[in-house]
Amino acid sequence: MEIRISGVINKKLLSKHEVTEAEVRQCFENRDGKLLLDPREKHKTNPPTQWFISYTNKQRRLKIVFVLKEGVVYLKTAYEPNQIEIDIYNQHGERSDGDVE
Repeated sequence: MEIRISGVINKKLLSKHEVTEAEVRQCFENRDGKLLLDPREKHKTNPPTQWFISYTNKQRRLKIVFVLKEGVVYLKTAYEPNQIEIDIYNQHGERSDGDVE
């Protein structure tokens, strides 16, 4: 899967969130839960904004927010999630045994 991170987003990740491109890629590789859609009106995009929470190889938990367009992932942001986001993902994003993605 191709992941594109613009220069502006990459700079923000490093300066504001101290997240590297390698960590973002690790989270995609390590993802074990479902992709969730962001239903908030101010975050609606076409195609829809999706997100998930996963761990880096060093067990740093990150929220990854992106848009998938024509098979390419366009990263919007990545940062350490707050407890509300973790709770939402624990409730709606975890896979059950019957889930297929």
